[in-house]
Amino acid sequence: MKKLKLHNESFITILSSFKDWLEVLGYASTTVYNLPNHLKEFFYYLERNRHTRIEHITTQIVKEYYDHLSNRSNDRRGGGLSKAFLNKHQQALKKFLDYLKEHNTNVNFGVHLRGEKINYRNIKVILTQDEIKELFDACHVSHMSEHFQMRDRAILVLLYSCGLRRNEAVHFDASDILFEKGRIYVRRGKNYKERFVPINRYNLQILEDYLYEARPEFLRHFQTDAFLVSNFGRRINDKTMADRLKVIIESTENETIISKNITLHTLRHSIATHLLQNNVPMKSISTFLGHSSLESTQIYTHIVSQIENEEI
Repeated sequence: MKKLKLHNESFITILSSFKDWLEVLGYASTTVYNLPNHLKEFFYYLERNRHTRIEHITTQIVKEYYDHLSNRSNDRRGGGLSKAFLNKHQQALKKFLDYLKEHNTNVNFGVHLRGEKINYRNIKVILTQDEIKELFDACHVSHMSEHFQMRDRAILVLLYSCGLRRNEAVHFDASDILFEKGRIYVRRGKNYKERFVPINRYNLQILEDYLYEARPEFLRHFQTDAFLVSNFGRRINDKTMADRLKVIIESTENETIISKNITLHTLRHSIATHLLQNNVPMKSISTFLGHSSLESTQIYTHIVSQIENEEI
């Protein structure tokens, strides 16, 4: 992708302006680097196919571009491009369309790439509310140091009580807690979508206790904006979170919980299921989880039905 050379002066100017726009909006450096690169490949495709003006982009051209990407070889690993990589190109075009609309450009085209539907049968594990309570209780003995125990509880709050995805929890900053409003701000959601998530007073207190009492105990915590800090003063990564969850699970000493294949995402699936069981409207759950459509949320109706059938 770095080797691609554009010749169209208009495309070159727009690409530079798009990158500046992302920087002004405060997107992460990786986003500011990656999205323009994906957009550059789209512009290169347009040049190769003699489309020279942004105004000429249509939904059909975008569809043909996706077909081109689907059949393009993967230079590094061989074979075709992965679904995840195709989605990144779609994200770039979506954000570029936002850029065009904000700059009052009379250009509109479809950028939807039909994604693979989530199969509820692939969701193997849903924890009960009692099991979730046991995980929280186990944090009192999950580590010999209290500030680690408090961080473990904060991890559970973000992943279960707030339903954050793994990556969203990793990129969650200390300033993203809006104490007065009873919300948290998710700045790095899927497909770069931002959202606000409500949080009750009990869970907010857990985050507050960690932030002001436990977080300062971590080495060089002041060198990062990250809410969850590693023992070396850096932003915690998903592997560390997965390792801590494993320790919490083992600390329950509950063989039923320990025998289950529990992952970080299990907590998100569990809160979605529990909300549905408590008759929270589907639309509210969809907004809470940051789903782009109700179709993604509706998988949990199948899970609830399955659980109810097993209880009969």
